[in-house]
Amino acid sequence: MSEGNAIEKIILGIDPGTRILGYSVLEVVEQKPRILVLDVLYLRQIADFNLRIRKIFDTTLRIIDTFHPDHLAIEAPFFGKNVQSMLKLGRAQGVAIAAAMSRDLSVTEYEPSTIKQSVTGNGQASKEQVAMMLRSQMSFPDEPRYLDATDALAAAYTCFMEQTSPLADIQQQFAVKHKKTKSSRKSWAEFVNFNPDRVEG
Repeated sequence: MSEGNAIEKIILGIDPGTRILGYSVLEVVEQKPRILVLDVLYLRQIADFNLRIRKIFDTTLRIIDTFHPDHLAIEAPFFGKNVQSMLKLGRAQGVAIAAAMSRDLSVTEYEPSTIKQSVTGNGQASKEQVAMMLRSQMSFPDEPRYLDATDALAAAYTCFMEQTSPLADIQQQFAVKHKKTKSSRKSWAEFVNFNPDRVEG
């Protein structure tokens, strides 16, 4: 934080996964975001799925207790054809949300296309394009090893953009309405198909 400037908000972004989970923390000062942390949680080495879920819960609490965010921004679950993968990814999302709510954080869920649209202007942008656009807006301490970290940053940045925009209320109403469309379900199914390493099949 810059000396003499008050922190307006701290946003935790999470990109859930049961093998690799991305997370990022944004500090907002004078309506300008600054990255406090940009990292991933490795879960592949934990064979027991229930222990992975416990690790996600404990890690989310540790991040919250360290950085004291006001808000959690996280990708929302949608129905897809791969039921088992969706259930497991949904559990990862749900336990992160539960951890945040246990610390009284407000929570906003975003579908992947909404995050991509907010960051790049293109709801079908690639992970690499999202990372490139974020890098042009903010300086990264180190380039993250996995794009899951920048996806988490993108969720936090989307929350920041919505809360600082004069059209924030209208954008939020659009996001809620857009969640219910068939195209949203299709895009989430495609996301799972193209990111098999994000869930334990």
